[in-house]
Amino acid sequence: MIATPSRSLSIIGAGLAGSLLAILLSRQGWRITLYERRGDPRISDYESGRSINLALAERGRNALRQAGVEDAVMAKAVMMRGRMVHPRQGEPQLQRYGRDDSEVIWSIHRKDLNTTLLQLAEDAGAQVHFHRRLHTVDFDAGYARFIDDRDDQPHDIRFDTLIGADGAGSALRAAMNRKQPLDERIEFLDHSYKELEIPPTADGGFRIEANALHIWPRGHYMCIALPNDEGTFTVTLFLPNTGEPSFATTTTGAEAEALFARDFPDALALIPNLRRDWEEHPPGLLGTLHLTHWHLQGRAVLLGDAAHAMVPFHGQGMNCAFEDCVALAGHLLAQDSLAAAFAAFEADRKPNAEAIQQMALENYLEMRDRVADPAFLLQRELEQALQARWPTRFVPHYTMVTFLHTPYAVALARTDLQRRILEDATAGHDSLDHIDWPALERIVHAQLPVLEGAH
Repeated sequence: MIATPSRSLSIIGAGLAGSLLAILLSRQGWRITLYERRGDPRISDYESGRSINLALAERGRNALRQAGVEDAVMAKAVMMRGRMVHPRQGEPQLQRYGRDDSEVIWSIHRKDLNTTLLQLAEDAGAQVHFHRRLHTVDFDAGYARFIDDRDDQPHDIRFDTLIGADGAGSALRAAMNRKQPLDERIEFLDHSYKELEIPPTADGGFRIEANALHIWPRGHYMCIALPNDEGTFTVTLFLPNTGEPSFATTTTGAEAEALFARDFPDALALIPNLRRDWEEHPPGLLGTLHLTHWHLQGRAVLLGDAAHAMVPFHGQGMNCAFEDCVALAGHLLAQDSLAAAFAAFEADRKPNAEAIQQMALENYLEMRDRVADPAFLLQRELEQALQARWPTRFVPHYTMVTFLHTPYAVALARTDLQRRILEDATAGHDSLDHIDWPALERIVHAQLPVLEGAH
């Protein structure tokens, strides 16, 4: 454990990762102060139109468990058993995520989760200051200036160490980059997103199947819907920025309604305020953030989206950030200096963050395109059969990422191997009737060692 005179840390950003980290570190005996540029979400109108509902998986639940807050969070979560795929023609089909209801993910609204974690952070002893936008940092002097955007008043502080949990547009990252270049590179997707809503029925129920993540795949674009505990669904449309259809050709509520009438007619019937929501919510950008390093010796460190923002198509951004929080708390306990703890944290998490960033991009192609492809569906069928035969060796990609604690980098390497096995075994087949099982067994045992944690 680090022996410092004050044992105080200042966290920039009181969102999901900042609040969870504040709980973990407060319980380790650190004096934690949080600075948040927005107002208190417990009393002010929460920003809508930017969140993309959150999918809570085992990694995230494990972090909440370690902070002792899992039960409080899960009280407002809705189970999702799998993807409910809505084709252009025909009935929706459920593609399960796991083998049974023990392998599911959970939908939770960003505001519900943020307000819960914030309250628990304060309860654990953290101090929170709202309306504090980080403006300038003097790392050598240990001095930072914040601005209250309501009246443009400055607020100056002295700090020992800053932790950046302030998201993809991190002000701390920008300050660190000015002090010492981080080799920042952002790869924007040529798609953006727009958030809409399906309201509940008159009696407060769900209009469509509640326990699923709904997907309307349409080739190079798609629509998804995630349930909320109050009976609503958060709908997110992902469209190219240019071309037809795109955000360039769909700018008004009327044009959006025409697009939905043509490509998502069953969804259109569920979204009465589509025109209004379309015109009130600006499109959100989608990008992947790469940095060469995440810390300035012992003075500052980044985590979550501030260090490795990713596209949302694996539902792992929050889960990865929560894993970061647990890892950073662990390294602060294990090392004898802040600089050593931050270096160990970066060495531990950076390869895993890079792996899930890559897998999130790949999952977009799968969600919008491949979930309706017969060859892909046959590979999924074989994947499940191989898992049933050799459950500790052939562990599906989604299981490793979502239901286990397998390091993301290990999951990526095994996924690449397994994908080749599935493609080779199903090539030229339209069913599993003529699969060479003895040959497959030899391949699986030769190439895939037993995976720790699989069962």
